[in-house]
Amino acid sequence: MKKLTPFALGAALLAAFSGSALAAGDAAKGAEVFKSTCGICHQIGPGAKTLIGPELNGIVGRKAASVDYPMYSEPMKALGEFGVVWTEENLDRWIANPNAALSNSYMSMFPGVHDASERANLIAYLKTFSQ
Repeated sequence: MKKLTPFALGAALLAAFSGSALAAGDAAKGAEVFKSTCGICHQIGPGAKTLIGPELNGIVGRKAASVDYPMYSEPMKALGEFGVVWTEENLDRWIANPNAALSNSYMSMFPGVHDASERANLIAYLKTFSQ
């Protein structure tokens, strides 16, 4: 049995999220949100490369910290070790406020996307690269 560390607690909290009232988003609008909000650190699509953060192809439905990326924070690695998967609901909560979802990760410096419709659009866009 694994010891419950602060990292594990964050992983357990993220894994416990369920039943979100996530609205359907507009992928075209999500592309704009990605460009203005995420694109400074992440790439997605054909030929995507790791920048400051890992490339995000296949993020929806993927286990946390599972892309070859040497810079994952210890809290993010713990999410992966505990089997947390980036469902639409988990992404929604993560994107809304990364620091509240998992403190001490590199994403905790990102203030989040507070508008629910912008998050839904962003997730719809991410899904187009996850199928």
